[in-house]
Amino acid sequence: MTSVLPSGISKANVFASGKLPSYAPGLTLIASVLAAWSLFSFFRPDDEEYTISLVLVVIVGLIIFGLALFSLSYRVEGSRRAVDRLATLLVTLAFFLALTPLISLIITVVSKGVIRFDGDFFTLSMRNVVGAGGGAAHAVLGTVIMTLAASLISVPVGLLTSIYIVEYGAGKRLTRWITFFVDVMTGIPSIVAGLFAYALFEILLGPGTRVGISGSVALSVLMIPIVVRSSEEMLRLVPNELREAAYALGVPKWLTILKVVLPTAIAGITTGIMLAIARVMGETAPLLIAAGFSNDFNFNLFGERMQSLPNFVYYSYVAQGSVPEAYLDRAWAGALTLILIVMVLNLGARLIARFFAPKLSR
Repeated sequence: MTSVLPSGISKANVFASGKLPSYAPGLTLIASVLAAWSLFSFFRPDDEEYTISLVLVVIVGLIIFGLALFSLSYRVEGSRRAVDRLATLLVTLAFFLALTPLISLIITVVSKGVIRFDGDFFTLSMRNVVGAGGGAAHAVLGTVIMTLAASLISVPVGLLTSIYIVEYGAGKRLTRWITFFVDVMTGIPSIVAGLFAYALFEILLGPGTRVGISGSVALSVLMIPIVVRSSEEMLRLVPNELREAAYALGVPKWLTILKVVLPTAIAGITTGIMLAIARVMGETAPLLIAAGFSNDFNFNLFGERMQSLPNFVYYSYVAQGSVPEAYLDRAWAGALTLILIVMVLNLGARLIARFFAPKLSR
């Protein structure tokens, strides 16, 4: 027996109940794509080599789907629900539109990078290699060394700066100046950081100096504002009640910061540091100017030039030797390696944030 709604409308007629059934959007989408395909097939030229573009079919089908779903919802559910469905469709399409280049990039890099993603690539350098063979072990090593050195410079400076801004410099003129210059440093192009590091070491060590530590300084210039901003926001999120409770027990301010404030905000601070490292690890322009280029291993930050993975990819692409395919394969493999390193750092930041997050007692 069919149940009756309060308005007297039976459930058997879902369209008369003022709400579209759950399967209506799906059927409308399928019908719209088929209609678009039929439209392109009907107006297809007589040229036998002409093929219907699947991308155009999907785009036209989505347009038809949006108009059809809006019209159907307007007739059945009313204008408010129809506008809501249209807005939901537009937001969803915008999301997939933004995701499309990323998916295309990942597919392209993985498909072309796996060709040279082997043991030799991670154990050999490019010394005395003019064609096929060789590897990027020296570039991976140089990237790791310079990034670690940049982190050793940036993390203490950025963290102490954020502690001063939040804990000591409230309302002071110096704090406003520091905040202003941090904002300026956030927006400077990366090549400016490379020029600064190159000019600094040219003054200190002489003209034409390109060493690994110079690249680390360039990366630290880019890292410091990110660390400062992320740490500052995390420190501001620490409740003042925790500080006041420590002060009430007679704990000095520096010890309160060390034992109460920092442990509470350590998850967000660590995440910000990891993301800052991932941000600068893929920089090419500053290292191209400050650290130079090398085909061999270099373990000394203060002696000789040092190769980095982004520069390895760049030179492999623009300076193809006697076997261009080999250089392109190494470039794609280097790009894949760099993406994997950044992905691991981002995953590590999430795991660290979850591990250090405050545990709630139940």
